[in-house]
Amino acid sequence: MSKRKTQIVVVGGGAGGLELVRKLGSKYGRKDHDIILVDCNLTHVWKPLLHEVAAGSLDANMDEVGYGGHAVRWGYRFFHGALEKIDRERQQIITAPLIDEDGEEIIGRHVIRYDYLVLAFGGISNDFGVPGVREHAHFLEHRGHADGFRQRLLNACLRANHAHQTGKGDADVRICIIGAGATGVELAAELYNAASSLRTYGLEVFDEDKLKVTLLEAGPRILPQLDEDLAATARHELERLGVEVHASTQVTAVHADTVETKSGERIDADLIVWAAGVKGSDGVANMSDLELNRLDQFVVRPTLQTTKDDRIFAMGDCASCLLPGEGKPVPPRAQSAHQMASLVFDNLVRAQQGKPLKDFVYRDRGSLVSLSRFSALGSLMGNLVGGRMAIEGRLARWAYQSLYRLHLLAIHGYLRGIMLIVIGRVNQIVRPKFKLH
Repeated sequence: MSKRKTQIVVVGGGAGGLELVRKLGSKYGRKDHDIILVDCNLTHVWKPLLHEVAAGSLDANMDEVGYGGHAVRWGYRFFHGALEKIDRERQQIITAPLIDEDGEEIIGRHVIRYDYLVLAFGGISNDFGVPGVREHAHFLEHRGHADGFRQRLLNACLRANHAHQTGKGDADVRICIIGAGATGVELAAELYNAASSLRTYGLEVFDEDKLKVTLLEAGPRILPQLDEDLAATARHELERLGVEVHASTQVTAVHADTVETKSGERIDADLIVWAAGVKGSDGVANMSDLELNRLDQFVVRPTLQTTKDDRIFAMGDCASCLLPGEGKPVPPRAQSAHQMASLVFDNLVRAQQGKPLKDFVYRDRGSLVSLSRFSALGSLMGNLVGGRMAIEGRLARWAYQSLYRLHLLAIHGYLRGIMLIVIGRVNQIVRPKFKLH
């Protein structure tokens, strides 16, 4: 009788999950192990790039990674589905039925056994219970959201362009972005980059002067992850572009074309984007009896094992990891997911070898923010040198671009990753600058 393969199931093909299955597949192959990636999408787009997809600056078709082809290349299997239940007693997961656009079932509920399970399916935007957010605001949580926003943005620009051409009014495109973290700030700048070039794409009388962007932040300043001086510089750059920035402004309700604030102000908008906060995905509480925090994230120990089951790990935005001596959990950032993927890989190897597992150590590499082609700024090093080094301009732009290149190396390996970096550089020169269809 042949020996049963060790089955490792990773749910979620984001930056951390995709890096993890590549490493596991590369180490084990398919001889004695069965590595399975489960995701409700067919392709991966690096989440920090979604604001560029939304503004039309990036063609996701050129930069996405197909899970099926990636799986064949790296020795794991891909299953298209969404997690519905975790049966810890039987060590298996149940995926929800896969339904097409017409409501027809493609794949029914499916049971997948596991010896080790890794939860890496990220989180969703936290609407903080504000009325109307889910019904009327746009989100940038996955490519579908970004594509949908881009199409609505183009439609709004076309309407405004036509109104100006026919003399039917002094029409503008009004966009309200709620949340001035990295996503909100980068999207605001990227919108002006796109608007400045629309004239060359057939919108003859539309330019950045017709774009009215309002950026709202509930906290006292934008970009709280950066030093105050850098955040002030970013605000100055945004306002120079034309963005109307409001800090200490709490949103109390969102309507189809209006945002209400606590002070009683009503902000009219053609498009509303919610980019504030992160929480666990909807329905997580019904998936299992694993411990969750108040934001529906899986509580994990420093080894990144869940508190109730040593065979289940969680990482990235869906996990809450409070390290000893720290006052706050590890922040939900791309660098956190990357570092967690490395530790989970090491601990899965050590667990199978009967060795003690390692504790996670978060190393803050700093924060970088891109204001499209206009500027870039941030801080490097973090706790590596006991402090931060503020950077702006070309150095910051180079460092920001390097983050994506490191991501490519992590999910594709060095040889293929370097080839894709070179191809990406060529594509920047030869392909259209904007995708508006």
